[in-house]
Amino acid sequence: MNQFQYVRPTKQKAAIDALAKDANAQIIAGGTNLIDLMKRGVMAPQKLVDINKLPLNKIERDGSNTRIGALALNGVVAEDKLVLEKHPLLAQALNAGASAQLRNMATVGGNMLQRTRCHYFYDTALPCNKREPGSGCGALEGFNRMHAIFGFSDKCIAVHPSDMSVALVALDATVLVSGPKGDRRIPFIDFHRLPGDTPQKDTNLEPGELITAVDIPDAPFTKNVHYLKVRERASYAFALVSVAAALNIENNTIKDARLAMGGVAHKPWRLTEAEKSLVGKPATEETFRQAAEVAMRGAKAFKYNQYKLKLAPNSIVQALKTAAAVA
Repeated sequence: MNQFQYVRPTKQKAAIDALAKDANAQIIAGGTNLIDLMKRGVMAPQKLVDINKLPLNKIERDGSNTRIGALALNGVVAEDKLVLEKHPLLAQALNAGASAQLRNMATVGGNMLQRTRCHYFYDTALPCNKREPGSGCGALEGFNRMHAIFGFSDKCIAVHPSDMSVALVALDATVLVSGPKGDRRIPFIDFHRLPGDTPQKDTNLEPGELITAVDIPDAPFTKNVHYLKVRERASYAFALVSVAAALNIENNTIKDARLAMGGVAHKPWRLTEAEKSLVGKPATEETFRQAAEVAMRGAKAFKYNQYKLKLAPNSIVQALKTAAAVA
C-alpha cells in the first residue's frame, strides 16, 4: 500500500477544505470498500480525510421528510424505529446487503459512494476504463456474467453494487451535500451517473463536496413493499438482479407505485414507465407481468449475462406479488 497523509477534522468546513485542497484526497468513514481498493492497488489516494468526528449520524424528522445523516451506520438505520415505521423498504434493502459485521461498519454516505465490484475493475492487470481511462473495457468481450443490461456504453458495462441505493431511488430520496460553493440538494435519481464516455465518474458530486444527509419524503408505502435480491448465495453476495417494489393499494386497485432495480445498470435503475403502467390497475399477476414487459424495454445482454433478460422480469413480477401479497 502506498504512503498517504491522514487527517481527522472535527468541523465540517475543515473536512471540505481538506478535500478541496487536494484533488487526490478521499473521504474515509467505515472504510469497508475504500480499504479493500487501496490494498489491491485500485485506488491510491494521497490523503485520507476521516470524517467520523463530524456530527452527521442522526436519524430524525425534518418536516415531512426522514433525514438520515451520512455517517449513520447501515445496521443502525435498518433497525431504527422511525425508518421501520416510515420506510420499511429501505430497512429491507439494507438488511439484504453484505454481512451483519459490514453493516455495523458501513455508513449511508459510503454505501452510496461504493465502487463497482466488476472483476476487471478490481484486477489491475486487466483493462478497465473506470480504473484507467482509455485502457479499454475488458468485460465487453470478456466474462460479463454480472454485468449491465441497461444504460451501458462501449466504455463500461459494470453495475452499481448497492442495495440501499436501489431502495432510495425508488423512494424519491434527495441527497444533501456541502462543498466549497455551499450547500445543494441532488435528487437521488440524478446522483449516480451512467458511464457514457467517462465511466471513471460514478456520481455527480463536484470536487470538494461532502455528503451530509439523505432526505426521504413521506409516502403511502408503509405496508405493500418488498425488496427482492437474487444472488448466488444467501449472504455476503452482490445481486445478480434486485428489485425494490412499493405499492399503494386501495380496494385491490393500485393507486401509486415505485419500482427500481439493482444489478442491471451503472446506477440504481428506476423503472418510471413500469410504475405508470401499474397505476389504476388491479393488483394481479397479469398486471405485474405487463409492468415487467414495460420495464424490460431497451434491455440488451452480452455473451454471459443473457440469463438476466429472463431473470429480471421474473424478479419484478415476484417482488410485486410479494409486496401485494398476491399468491
